[in-house]
Amino acid sequence: MAQWLASVIDPYYQQVLMLVGIYIIAALGLNLITGVCGQLTFGHAAFLSIGAYTAAILTRDFHMPFLASLILGGLMAALFGVLLGIPVLKLTGDYLGIATLGFGEIVRVAFTNMKITGGAIGLAAIPRASNLINVTVFVILAVVAMVLLENSRFGRALRAIREDEIAAGAMGINTMWYKIQAFGIGCFLAGISGGFYAHLLQYLNPNDFGFLKSFEILNFVVLGGLGSIPGTIVGTTVLTLAPEFLRFVQEYRMMIYGLLLVLMMIFRPNGLLGGVNFRRLLRRRKQKAAAISG
Repeated sequence: MAQWLASVIDPYYQQVLMLVGIYIIAALGLNLITGVCGQLTFGHAAFLSIGAYTAAILTRDFHMPFLASLILGGLMAALFGVLLGIPVLKLTGDYLGIATLGFGEIVRVAFTNMKITGGAIGLAAIPRASNLINVTVFVILAVVAMVLLENSRFGRALRAIREDEIAAGAMGINTMWYKIQAFGIGCFLAGISGGFYAHLLQYLNPNDFGFLKSFEILNFVVLGGLGSIPGTIVGTTVLTLAPEFLRFVQEYRMMIYGLLLVLMMIFRPNGLLGGVNFRRLLRRRKQKAAAISG
């Protein structure tokens, strides 16, 4: 299958598409935490790195199957997410953001000084197990899971917390418990994304998971529209592919990239698809079609 893909799609384009898919998985997790639940976090890259290093060490040093390593990497990230969330999710707004930012830097420094992670030199010789097929499958599974989750009682409770946490608590919603669950699920997806990332690039360095990576993932969600799954997918795709499309103006591509973000915030402050209700649009189309046919 891999040989067939190589003959159909250029390996470079395959790698770019895989990066888009990997970032979509991570961004969907952050969208659940920040977009749906309304909890601002600047440390998402830390959970990406936890999943990446866990999966990479398990496959490289302990010769575990890739799928098992991937799931364990996600579970390890979720565990740290829950352990962090219990004390930190009592905070709100900027204070929560600063606390998660601090955690992200703690994780980065810890990985830089640990022997098992390769220290500042990084972790190399990771077997390449990520391919376009398994990344695409996990992207589809993540999207379906998020759609089902957001349209469930759990998702409605998270939206209630986002709109007014005090009112949600007064209505009998255990806000702390729901926030911790959302944080754990979002971190699990970040860990899965990190596992794919490690087995695609085959090399990990702690500096690749600094606060800039967290802000990059947050940009994906904000550009697409907070709380919007289609928006998260579109925002991630646009911002991941933009630097590639702008390679012909390599000296100015980051400036153009920044300009695009500024223009978006001016003309579409809610994001590309923020506030767009696709169910309502489909319902209106069906009603119009029924009226025309009737």
